[in-house]
Amino acid sequence: MSHFRPKYITFDCYGTLTNFRMADAAQDLYGALLPQPRMTEFVRDFAAYRLDEVLGDWKPYAEVIHNALERACKRNGVAFKVEHAQMVYDRVPTWGPHPDVPAGLSRVANKIPLVILSNAMNVQLPSNVAKLGAPFHAVFTAEQARSYKPRMKGFEYMFDALGCGPEDVAHCSSSFRYDLMTAHDLGIKNKVWVNRGHEPANPYYGYVEIRDIAGLPDVFGL
Repeated sequence: MSHFRPKYITFDCYGTLTNFRMADAAQDLYGALLPQPRMTEFVRDFAAYRLDEVLGDWKPYAEVIHNALERACKRNGVAFKVEHAQMVYDRVPTWGPHPDVPAGLSRVANKIPLVILSNAMNVQLPSNVAKLGAPFHAVFTAEQARSYKPRMKGFEYMFDALGCGPEDVAHCSSSFRYDLMTAHDLGIKNKVWVNRGHEPANPYYGYVEIRDIAGLPDVFGL
């Protein structure tokens, strides 16, 4: 993808740009109840159940969090409380970016339009995006698309709204399971993996690897 200049750079938001702090929320709720090895398992289970919850028909993200947290509690022998799920949901709009994001994005935003496709509700995302420190051409949510990633429908919704196709974008994400595998299957050849340690490398899917968003301008020769 040497210095490919796309019409748009499309991004995952949570985890890639915004510091996704679900593990911190779980730790605050259950860290005093579970020894650290079991707490690590709880965090892993909570993440796995969130992925499982978004694979079906669209539902509000509050339900995704509620169901995933309840299932993780059941699996780990912890009492589930509805107010705990609400607390986690309410934290999402308060999260800010990874430290490298504002400067990295600002070096790109005036050259190539930036777009977000996020597994979020309409009311959640504006607060997170406002903290990123760069202008975005468009921001799309799972609520608008009525579909969560890694399903394809959200990407297709984004293409239709932008009036472009897979060949016109470079998609940037820290997640293979939510973003880059689907991008590959949809024919997005230009992909950027932000290696934030969430998942292991998987060269089969064809991407440029960067350590953080500070490395993004170099991908496009900016």
